[in-house]
Amino acid sequence: MEDVLKMLAHCSNAQLVLLFFVQNLILFILALAFGTYLRRKYHQPREKIAVKDWLVASGTVLINAVITDVGFLLWKSHWISIDFSLSWLTVVHVIILFLAMDLLMYIFHYLLHHSALHQYIHAMHHEAVEPLPIDLFVLHPLETIAFGGLWLALLLTATFNVWAIILYLLLNVVFGIVGHLGFEPLRENTAKFHIDRFIGTSSFHHKHHQDMKVNFGFYTNIWDRIFGTYRDK
Repeated sequence: MEDVLKMLAHCSNAQLVLLFFVQNLILFILALAFGTYLRRKYHQPREKIAVKDWLVASGTVLINAVITDVGFLLWKSHWISIDFSLSWLTVVHVIILFLAMDLLMYIFHYLLHHSALHQYIHAMHHEAVEPLPIDLFVLHPLETIAFGGLWLALLLTATFNVWAIILYLLLNVVFGIVGHLGFEPLRENTAKFHIDRFIGTSSFHHKHHQDMKVNFGFYTNIWDRIFGTYRDK
């Protein structure tokens, strides 16, 4: 992986942005395919996606590409430090990134709902009361930039393992799609294994789209439980 990044360091910035756009576009397509597969598997109705949502989602993909490019440039300039080894610390770093980003996004998400920013920025995302997978990408450009900024800011604080970063980013997409399925595919297992005790399930985020005063977490419900914003029914 280190050799790949060093090879990319010789590319022009225009080439990098194009490459990262293709990368994020592929991730976008795979994410929607995953969400569509789950909805069809559980016999959910096929919903028509508005042209506006496709356009906004495309803009999100482009912004994510630029954020990826900024992160790469920060690494190239030695502002971001990455460990390329593979060891038990990889698991530790995944847990740190997972929980730290969950907390940062909880705080930012809560602030969005309790300020004028909601009306001008976050309201776009909440047009979907019954969310669909594409709604993960239907965000105001400033909101996408802010979430990306939180991610880059976290990477600036310490040296993280490259495999932990990749795994976290994959988990981010999976949790995002699952949270916007519009139904709970793990209903039986949730009750059986108490999955919803700490994890942010589909129904957990769905409740937030229906009641914007609760459930501000993304991957877990830990922070909602701690700060008194959790609702399970």
